[in-house]
Amino acid sequence: MKNLTLIMVFFLCSNQIIAQKYSSKIGKVSFEASLPMVEDVFAQDSNNTVILNADTGDLASLSLVKNFKFKVKLMEEHFNENYAETTKYPKTTFKGKILNFDKTKLSENPQKFTLQGVLNFHGVDRNISSTATISSKDGKIYMKGTFIAKTGDFKVTIPKMVMKKVAENVNVEYNYILIK
Repeated sequence: MKNLTLIMVFFLCSNQIIAQKYSSKIGKVSFEASLPMVEDVFAQDSNNTVILNADTGDLASLSLVKNFKFKVKLMEEHFNENYAETTKYPKTTFKGKILNFDKTKLSENPQKFTLQGVLNFHGVDRNISSTATISSKDGKIYMKGTFIAKTGDFKVTIPKMVMKKVAENVNVEYNYILIK
């Protein structure tokens, strides 16, 4: 009887823990490194994986760098071979926390939260802080935000011949719909 009670408690607790995890495998992360009067340098990954622990506000995401798609295929090829070096650094990750996150206070009205953590790109870890807009509707959590990443901070070298075509400050945008 004692063992049965322990097993029941274990299953009830594990269901509670699992119930507080929200995730998506179709999160959108995009970046833009365009300069005025020059061709757009824009790419998007629509297969970003993200997991949110709704109890703690801990968040982790993963993108395969080759999943970033550009309008111009040659630009995508140069990005993968010369800038991101995807053969050597195939993924980019983020591990962080939504500060003062309380799922019970979420509503359809978007609220602003600070998201802080470590972004790993091109084999380099950098602290990132972002203002995230988060809301909840129909059991889903909606989250979006932006931040700026500097190419030099991630040891991405921009060749001199294209330096006037690619911005050093890269605008990164994320947009997630998270479900249990």
